[in-house]
Amino acid sequence: MMKNQGNNASSGNVSMESEYEDETIASFRAKEEEIEKKKMEVREKVEYQLSRAEEETRRLAQVWNQLEVLGDPMKKEVAVVRKKIDITNRDLKLLGQSCQRKEKEYKETLEAFHEKNNEKAKLTTTLVELVKQSERLRMSKLEELSKIMNSTTD
Repeated sequence: MMKNQGNNASSGNVSMESEYEDETIASFRAKEEEIEKKKMEVREKVEYQLSRAEEETRRLAQVWNQLEVLGDPMKKEVAVVRKKIDITNRDLKLLGQSCQRKEKEYKETLEAFHEKNNEKAKLTTTLVELVKQSERLRMSKLEELSKIMNSTTD
């Protein structure tokens, strides 16, 4: 009876640990999917802004050419806007590069996390096996001592 209670408690602990690990993994995967989704949203926004800025630059270049032909009095304002677009293009390029660096760092961190998680799982398995082995040895020793006590009382 004592042996069954010990096994039930240990299997309950293993089950709880397994459930905890499953919940942790599920939570991590959900966060990982959320991060991936947000990353894709940011990437799409950056790409949209880049294409929009390039399109705007082309449009302004056409306007610029037309203004030069006409000797437009708005020449200075167009130059200011064009300069702002160029600056925005550079900023967008830097943001894109930053996004790529962070994406690489994220992948490396994720890989390290998976490695540590696998290491933990192996160590947990080893611990469970050691605890089981210890329980078997202790039960064996208790049975031995019980036999000795029974033989001395007879």
